[in-house]
Amino acid sequence: MAELKWVIEVNEKLKNMVDASTEISQWKKRSIYKVPACITDLNKKAYRPLIVSFGPYHHGEAHLRPMEEHKQRALVHFLKRSGKPIESFLSSLEQVAEDLKNSYDPLDLKWQKDSRGFLQMMILDGCFMLEILSSTAQSYEDYAYNDPIFSSHGNINIVPYIKRDMLMLENQLPLLVIEKLVAVETDNTKSGDYVNKLIFKFFCTGVVSDMGNHKCLHVLDVYRKSLLQERSHKKTHHHHRHRHRHRHRSRISDIDDHNIPTATQLYDAGIRFRRKKSFSLKNISFKHGVLKLPIVLIDDTSEFIFLNLMAFERLHVGAGNEVTSYIIFMDNLIDNDMDVALLQSSGIIDNVMGSDKAVAELFNSLSNDISLDPESDLMVVHKQVNKYWRQPWNAWKANLMHTYFRNPWSLLSLIAAIFLFALTVVQTVYTVLD
Repeated sequence: MAELKWVIEVNEKLKNMVDASTEISQWKKRSIYKVPACITDLNKKAYRPLIVSFGPYHHGEAHLRPMEEHKQRALVHFLKRSGKPIESFLSSLEQVAEDLKNSYDPLDLKWQKDSRGFLQMMILDGCFMLEILSSTAQSYEDYAYNDPIFSSHGNINIVPYIKRDMLMLENQLPLLVIEKLVAVETDNTKSGDYVNKLIFKFFCTGVVSDMGNHKCLHVLDVYRKSLLQERSHKKTHHHHRHRHRHRHRSRISDIDDHNIPTATQLYDAGIRFRRKKSFSLKNISFKHGVLKLPIVLIDDTSEFIFLNLMAFERLHVGAGNEVTSYIIFMDNLIDNDMDVALLQSSGIIDNVMGSDKAVAELFNSLSNDISLDPESDLMVVHKQVNKYWRQPWNAWKANLMHTYFRNPWSLLSLIAAIFLFALTVVQTVYTVLD
C-alpha cells in the first residue's frame, strides 16, 4: 500500500514537472543557505552568530534573545526619524514577500505559512541592520549618549561582534529588504548604489568605493565583491577537496599544476615576493621571477569570514571561486611560521593576530576539504611558478646570489679566489712549457 502511494506521488510530480527555463529561474532566486553538516562539522563555531540574529535561521535562539530588545528600540528610532508610518514599510515589503522567502534555501514551513510574521521579522532585523550600517556614515543624535549599542561605547565594545555576525552566511538578509526600507525612508531619492556604498564603507573604513550598480544579494555578497575589487593600497579596518598535508618537499617533479612549493622553497629557487598596491584577492601575478600578491590583513575574525565566503562560493551556483582559489594558493605558499615571516617581511601579510605560527595554522586549516577549480584564473599563475621552479638554472643562480653576491666581502673573496685560480693556471702553463 505504501509502495502504491509512493508511485502515485512520483507520477504526480512527473506530471507537474516544470521545463528547464522555469527550473533555472527557481534556482536563481536562492542566495542565503543553511550550511550543510559536511562543512560545519569541520568548524562548528564558524557559521553561528555570536550576539544577533538576522533572518529566520537563528531567530529565537536563546543566546541571541537579549539583542531583540535593542532591535525594537532601533525600529522605533528609525520610524521616528523617517517620519513615515510602519504601514508604509510593511506595504513595500509585502509586494516582494515571495521573492524574500525564495531567497532562503531552505525556508522552514512555519515561515512559509506565516507571511505576516516573516515580514515583521524582515522589517525588525532590516531596520536594526540599517541603523548599524548608517552609524558609520552619520552620528545619531536621537539615541542617548550612553545607549549600549548606538554610542561610542557600543561602537567599540558591541559593534565589532555585530559586524562579524553580519558576515555569517546563515545570518543574511536579502539586500532587497534594506533597499526597500531606504527607498520608503528617503522617498526614492537615493542612488541605486547607495546601499552597496553604505555596506562597503561600514566594513572598509577609509577606502572610497566605486562598485557602480552591481546587483548584490546580501551583505556577505557585497563584502566578497569588495575583496575582489581593484582598490588602492590604504590602511583599512578590514576584517576580511584536498586535505592539508605537510609539504617538506624535496626538489623533484612531484608538484602538479594544482600545487606550488612553499614560500621559502620558492625563495631558495630565486623567486622574490612583492606586495601589490591593491587589496583585490584576484590580483596575483608572476613575471620574471617575481610573484606579486595583494596585502591581506589577518586578525581574530579572518578564519570565520573566509570560511563563510568559501561556503557561499561552494553553495551558490554562479558566485565564482576567487576567494576559495586565493585560500588554496596561500595554503600552498604557507606551511609553517618561516613562510609567514617571509611573506610578512615582504609586506604581503599584515598580521595582527599574534604569532606567525598561528597564521600558518589558520591558512592550513582553511584549506581542509576544498579543491581548486581547474578553470580558475590562478591556475595560470600556478603553472608559471612551477615552470620557473623546476628549471635547475634558476636554483643554481639563486644559490650563487645567496652565497656570493649578498655581501660585498663575499663578492671580494670570490673575485680574489678567481684571480688566484687564474694565476695558478698561468703558472702551471709556464711550468709545463719550460
